[in-house]
Amino acid sequence: MSTPTSAPSCHRCGAPLPAGRPSRRDACPGCGSDVRVCRNCSFHLPGASNECREPAAERVADKERANFCEYFAFAVAASSRTAERDAASGAARGALDALFRKA
Repeated sequence: MSTPTSAPSCHRCGAPLPAGRPSRRDACPGCGSDVRVCRNCSFHLPGASNECREPAAERVADKERANFCEYFAFAVAASSRTAERDAASGAARGALDALFRKA
């Protein structure tokens, strides 16, 4: 599992959320939805058993309601993953250009 490098965001409205481990009572400052939910977790994977990549996690029926899962970790937003991939691609392209630069 990769560690998030950017601030987490709400699964419902996209508002930035404080980093760290949220409590079960924390709510999104943008829309008021629960923060510690499966849909905000890096282990959430629709189509997997119990929609979770962590096999030891207990089943959570409502993926958008607060829960007590011990494995919760904020997911990295898709836009953050895209930005990281683009930065790495740009760095690789720069290194190749420098390597094959004509004198």
